[in-house]
Amino acid sequence: MTTKKERENSLSSLYRLIDANLNRLREGVRVVEDIERFVYDNKEISKKLKSIRHKCKIKEYRKYLKNRNIAGDILKETIKSESKRENIHEVSISNIKRAQESARVLEESLKLIDESEAQKFKNIRYELYDIEKSLSFLVRR
Repeated sequence: MTTKKERENSLSSLYRLIDANLNRLREGVRVVEDIERFVYDNKEISKKLKSIRHKCKIKEYRKYLKNRNIAGDILKETIKSESKRENIHEVSISNIKRAQESARVLEESLKLIDESEAQKFKNIRYELYDIEKSLSFLVRR
């Protein structure tokens, strides 16, 4: 049987996981949105990504933010493969993948808290899969 303190610590860790992935999702979407907007002048994809980014909200966000622990993040250092990109295409692909992966983490972890929120992030993930096929540099090849 778990103690109240153990349950609180577990919930705090879950909130931290959700907060980190919510940030990662929005950041990844924003990078791709701006590439499509400013590099490719793709209004349609930019608008879709902006709409997705605005959906990336969560009920009672303050409780998640309260559990943020940047100093305690054991993997916040950039690894070698993240420190260099060959071209704007790699930046776009790595960020759309980051967003998809984060949406999946949010979908799975939110199943423990709120099924409707989990479903929202599942839908976002599938929207991102669809948008990935339409990225400007892929369509122009």
